[in-house]
Order: sequence, then C-alpha cells, then structure tokens
Amino acid sequence: MKTVACIVQEGFAPFEFGVACEAFGLDRTEDGIPSFDFRIVTPVPGAVPSKMGFSINVRDDLSFASEADLVVVSPIPHPSWADVDPRVLDVVRHAADRGAWLLSICSGSFVLGAAGVLDGRRATTHWMYAERMARMFPRVQLDPDVLYVQDGRIITSAGTAAGLDACLHLLRLELGAEAANVIARRMVVAPQRDGGQAQFIVRPLPQTAGLSLAPVADWALENLHRELTVEQLAARAHMSPRTFARRFKADYGTTPAAWLARQRVIHAQRLLERTEWGLDRIAAECGFGSAAVLRQNFARVLGTAPTAYRARFTCAARSGQAAGDPSAPSPAA
Repeated sequence: MKTVACIVQEGFAPFEFGVACEAFGLDRTEDGIPSFDFRIVTPVPGAVPSKMGFSINVRDDLSFASEADLVVVSPIPHPSWADVDPRVLDVVRHAADRGAWLLSICSGSFVLGAAGVLDGRRATTHWMYAERMARMFPRVQLDPDVLYVQDGRIITSAGTAAGLDACLHLLRLELGAEAANVIARRMVVAPQRDGGQAQFIVRPLPQTAGLSLAPVADWALENLHRELTVEQLAARAHMSPRTFARRFKADYGTTPAAWLARQRVIHAQRLLERTEWGLDRIAAECGFGSAAVLRQNFARVLGTAPTAYRARFTCAARSGQAAGDPSAPSPAA
C-alpha cells in the first residue's frame, strides 16, 4: 500500500477526517515507517465546508482516488445518506472491483452501502445509526455492536475513536505489528483494540482505583507463557471467577479468554518480526503450547500462516524502532 485517497464531501466530520490524516498522512520515516502518498480528494475541488462551520480547501478531484491503493471515506451528514454524489459512488465501486482497500469511518459506511459494495458482506457503523442503515441496506450483514469489521478488503468502523482502531488494524496488516505499535506510540493510543470489542463499554473507567483490573491485565501480559485461567486471574483480583469475568467484560468489552487469545497472537506477531526463533519456541513463549496451536490461532485471527507473516514483515520490523528486547510483551489492548 503506497497511495491513499481520503474522500471528503460537504458536511464532513472534522474529527473522523483528522483520524485518516493522522493515520496515513504524516511522514514517519524518521521512525522507520514508510510514508504514503496521501491526498484529500473531493468531487469538485475548492472549499469544502465541514459540519462545524469551517471549510478546508481541497486541491484534488476524484481522479487520484480512482487509482489509489486505499480509499478512505469520511462521514457524511444525515441528509446526504440517501443522496450520495454519484461520482463518489463510481469511485467506490471501481475501488472494490479493482481490489483496492476501502475503509469507511462512522457514517461513511452509508456511502459504501449506497454504492452496493457491502451487499452480502459483514459491516458496521456507529451504533446510533445502525437501525437506519439496516433499513436502507437490508442486504448488508450489519453488526452494530463492534468497533470495526473487515470483510475481504473492505473495512467499516464505528464512530470516532473506533475509526482510529480500524486504521491501526489496516496499518498492522500492511506494515506489521511492530510498525503499527510505533505509530500507536506516536499517537499515544493503545496499539490494539480488537474489532470484536463492544462499541460502548458499560464502565469505561473503573469506579475507584482500588477496583481497577489493569494490574491483573499487566501481570497476564508478563506471563503469557503460562497456562492462564479465569480462576487464576480472579484470585489475583481478589474476586470470584464469576464476578471477575463480569467485571472484565464490562471494563474491556470482551471476555478474559478472548482477550488473552488476542494478546497471545499479538505477542507472537512481535516475536516473528523481531527474532529468528522457531515456531515451537514462539508458541511456548506465547502460551500456545505447540506450533500447531500457534498456526491455528494465527490463521483464525490474521488469515495467514506464521511463516508467511514472518517472511513479509521481519525486514521492516528490524529497522527504525524495531530494536529492543524481543521477549517484552506488547502493551495491552
């Protein structure tokens, strides 16, 4: 992925638009991250008003998007959902036909829906708009409860910060886990929130510092090589297993088992990129037990084999910020 086009239209949302600019538009070559040819495009170049009352001056029309490796669709206001510019729809359809990446943020999914590229596919949008999207596009397999969804080379995300999660997910696929972690550190955000997490968490912040599960999660990350159980984690939190599981789901938006499985895969990615260890050693270090179990989890989560992942990303990960202790666990999602 080398070229990125971000489509903006009248009434675009500044924050979600800024997410795309932050993720793909900054020069991070000093950190060993390749730069993208990132351009903002619109049907008619010139001043494009945002929904907040200010405008941006866009120089490029949609021609760049017709050849870009990634086309990002920013949110559009409610009145436009049923009347998307046909020129934008053509670009979206062409991108899908030629196998380019398509990424929508928040209500940008309505543009993809109007173009027909989500028909028969899994997708998501902001939970506030899910019922309307389901009515407008009944052929879309809508999941309103997750942060983002990847179906083939199309990624749809929920609102606001979930768009950043989706961008980091794509960067991880294209550049590798370590490069995505470098970008996340620059952004000062968590490097990985799994797409299957709930869009809204019952209690986003612990009620008191004493009830925080963060120390338990940190301990688990430092001990991924062990066979960890809910009972063990609950004991460290001084809770019953049932109470711990309920609290963990409320705080982290997923179950302890699912969170642990994802953290093990993330750690395996990092070790594949930064070491020459064999699969048996990596499997043991990550708590998978055997290379076969590592392969199964890798294929389930990432859709590829560990050896193929290593071949693609090991060189890139050893440049720039990749130096360090390969056995150190990745930050929690």
